[in-house]
Amino acid sequence: MKILKSIGSVFHTIGSTFVKGDARTKLSYILFGIGPLLRGQTVTGLAYLACEVLFIVYMVLFGGKYISKFSTLGTVETTKVRRVTTYGDNSFLILLFSLLTIILILLFVVVWYMNICENKKEEELLKNGKALPTNKQVLGSFLDANFDKTLLTIPVLGIFVFTVLPILFMICIAFTNYDKTHTPPSKLFTWVGLQNFRELFGIGGGSEFSSTFLQVLLWTLAWAFFATFLDYFLGMAVAILINKKGIKFKKLWRTILVVTIAVPQFVSLLYVMKMFANDGLINGYLMKWGWIKSPIPFWTNPTLAQITIIVVNIWIGIPYMMLIATGLLMNIPEELYESARIDGASSFQMFKSITLPYMLFVTGPFLLTQFTGNLNNFNVIYLLTQGKPQSMSLSNNAGRTDLLVTWLYKMTINDSNYKMAAVIGIMVFIVTAVISLVVYNMLPSVKDEGGFQ
Repeated sequence: MKILKSIGSVFHTIGSTFVKGDARTKLSYILFGIGPLLRGQTVTGLAYLACEVLFIVYMVLFGGKYISKFSTLGTVETTKVRRVTTYGDNSFLILLFSLLTIILILLFVVVWYMNICENKKEEELLKNGKALPTNKQVLGSFLDANFDKTLLTIPVLGIFVFTVLPILFMICIAFTNYDKTHTPPSKLFTWVGLQNFRELFGIGGGSEFSSTFLQVLLWTLAWAFFATFLDYFLGMAVAILINKKGIKFKKLWRTILVVTIAVPQFVSLLYVMKMFANDGLINGYLMKWGWIKSPIPFWTNPTLAQITIIVVNIWIGIPYMMLIATGLLMNIPEELYESARIDGASSFQMFKSITLPYMLFVTGPFLLTQFTGNLNNFNVIYLLTQGKPQSMSLSNNAGRTDLLVTWLYKMTINDSNYKMAAVIGIMVFIVTAVISLVVYNMLPSVKDEGGFQ
């Protein structure tokens, strides 16, 4: 409802300004900035006029030829006759620059509307007998009243170029047949509608992709759950034990745990992977001591590989949570525990009624961040197993320990299956976004911000 009211307000402003405006304002609807220029607002007028001129030049010399092919993504293939190569259309560049052009067209419309609002504002100031700001004041405002716009210009452009545009490009790729058999510039790819999504969900016939996606998704959710909550509660338990009165060498125990953080994961995880290999340190000593007769298949048995990954992640994650919990535990008023002891509460009751509620209240957003981060935890999975072991029940190069994000990586790097990788990327975003929004609104710290004040 609010969106419809906002749209209605925009159209009302455009119509009423044109009807009530003077000739200079009406002319600005076609020639940006002409109104401010004729009113002596040189800086403002030239800025709007420059936006229009640059947009027209861009569309004529560059953008127009790409957006005209957006519906087909190119029809002329690159050909090679003997040693002569005749380059045709490049579907990749057509899609990329067409998206850029569409966004620039939308920005052009926004600038056009801002130009109208500027004329309306200037007319109202003059009708009320007020003077328009001088050009010097306009320029000075970018270092004073509008300094926020000056500071944010480059970061916003960076977000647009390196975040927004790639995301839109990935979404569009999900609706094409871009794979190793349709790779530009030698081959073209084109739009296929919802075909890739039908394949992913097995609509219209049996699809190996569908069953594989379901299995990988379930393991991804299970991994994120155990990786998050085991680290959380065990890290909290370690912090409570170290902070307990009577424990000696507290700094030493904390230092030993923090060492695992100091060592880069790239080094430690690769070392752990070698330790648990069939010919690694663990199996070697167990066989040497006569405890086992054959190597334990830590990485080749699917279930055991998943359990081993979760256990290794506990070793990595506990120190982080221990450090966070240590600081928070020190902020819980000691009077609460003293009152509980007087009332005869046991240690477990004090933990359940005082420590845990406080920790969950304060660290709820952090816990949600950890969970969503573990959904996309590429390092631990890929450095330990590369997604292996493989399974006959899984297709498209997926392994039994692959998360959606590692499966996506393998589809792009190993199989060049960009279309399905884009679809998986969209599904990762949807799963992460839905879980984040639902859980965030259930957090005590969001529902009751003053609960522990």
